[in-house]
Amino acid sequence: MQELTHYINGEMVKGTSGRFTDVYNPATGEVQAKVPLATIEELTKAIDDAAEAQVAWANTNPQRRARVMMKFGALINEHMEELAELVSKEHGKTIPDAKGDVQRGLEVVEVCMGAPSMLKGEYMDNGGPGIDLYAMRQALGVVAGITPFNFPAMIPLWKMAPAIACGNAMILKPSERCPSTSLRLAELLTEAGLPKGVLQVINGDKEVVDGILDNETIQAVGFVGSTPIAQYIYGRAATNGKRAQCFGGAKNHMIIMPDADMDKAADALIGAGYGAAGERCMAISVAVPVGQETADKLIEKLVPRIEKLKVGPYTAGDDVDYGPVITAASKERINKLITSGVEQGADLVIDGRDFSLQGYENGFFCGPSLFDNVTPDMEIYKEEIFGPVLSTVRTENYEEALDLIMTNNYGNGTAIYTADGDTARDFAHRVNVGMVGINFPIPVPLSYFSFGGWKKSAFGDLNQYGPDAFKFYTKTKTVTARWFSGIKDGAALNFKAMD
Repeated sequence: MQELTHYINGEMVKGTSGRFTDVYNPATGEVQAKVPLATIEELTKAIDDAAEAQVAWANTNPQRRARVMMKFGALINEHMEELAELVSKEHGKTIPDAKGDVQRGLEVVEVCMGAPSMLKGEYMDNGGPGIDLYAMRQALGVVAGITPFNFPAMIPLWKMAPAIACGNAMILKPSERCPSTSLRLAELLTEAGLPKGVLQVINGDKEVVDGILDNETIQAVGFVGSTPIAQYIYGRAATNGKRAQCFGGAKNHMIIMPDADMDKAADALIGAGYGAAGERCMAISVAVPVGQETADKLIEKLVPRIEKLKVGPYTAGDDVDYGPVITAASKERINKLITSGVEQGADLVIDGRDFSLQGYENGFFCGPSLFDNVTPDMEIYKEEIFGPVLSTVRTENYEEALDLIMTNNYGNGTAIYTADGDTARDFAHRVNVGMVGINFPIPVPLSYFSFGGWKKSAFGDLNQYGPDAFKFYTKTKTVTARWFSGIKDGAALNFKAMD
């Protein structure tokens, strides 16, 4: 059985704690590797080494740092097949979906190739008599990224690329369920020219997370995961004086108006609801048709599409629609939530609980499930399922549908399908959700914008990647300068205002 490592100072390093956690093959249920859990001493040493390496890296001019990103991007492209295979092997995604995972991370790397333009400061000449003012953006020092299992390439790249391009060193703690992709990306970044120690990949559990949050050298923490943990990390980081951007759970709704193209809406819901087995924070898990006729038409369109979905291991070919969920516990939780929906009165139109795949009976596969007539008081509606389950909540009019989203605790993403521009514009303006799609089911912004939710989906005032990332990973220093040139005013003992 493979024993994975940490990535310390440019090398793969075995752990010394003697503690390991299992990495499963979610398609078979078998343990395929063991990953070491770091000690606090190992973490502290990695942070100290990163702090030492960061000084020279921050003093490297931004153009040279950008060239490392250029080479890194080229290496990601060159190793796309290998990286996708690593994602699929540990997460269970189909290969096309895994390539998308890598690609969306690569796009953030590509934006970081233009880091010098994002790091420019401001200058004002003659802001006062003989006085100039300028502001500069400087690296924070050592920062940390704590990333989830569901995007083993994309989200580590969202964290490491901007942080490093800004001149910081990073401690990356990937999910212990899917660590191999982050380890390989670290190797490629070193091959691209990143100095040893600037990126350290440390595997661990809550002990390591708390060690990161309590370490005085760490200046900022970026996290993606569940809302309770996001709130915990944000609170503890803030208490310790660190910057934090913590992204949590979601319950994303899609309104389907009576004038929508019903075939396009149904296709969108299939991809957004069941892709990656529903293990996406931007998955659409709630369909909200407006009017009974619209709802009936939508269910009629969805059923045959769902029944045609091909569920299987990534090795079964590119025509597999989605693979297993990440663990046996995840599968059990999904099935329990489906059962609760039935018990609480929702109509289970398609039941995926008894799905079994010949030859993979021990795998963590969930068949697709579809609910109709779900109401907001049901557990199936209130909980983030993180599985291949789509709930339909019928509404009588647009205002009722909009209110359903506005009163939900989460505010990550939402969408509307309509042919009416006025309705779409009103929705985009009024809805209290961070990312909005108009006839677009998964509105993840392109990499030169910023990604972030509202309400209980996010903690912190700056979003991921794009312009916000360069603000988050730098601090502003403002200089007021005067060079004397014949001005002989004498001392001023009061707090003198600018003339």
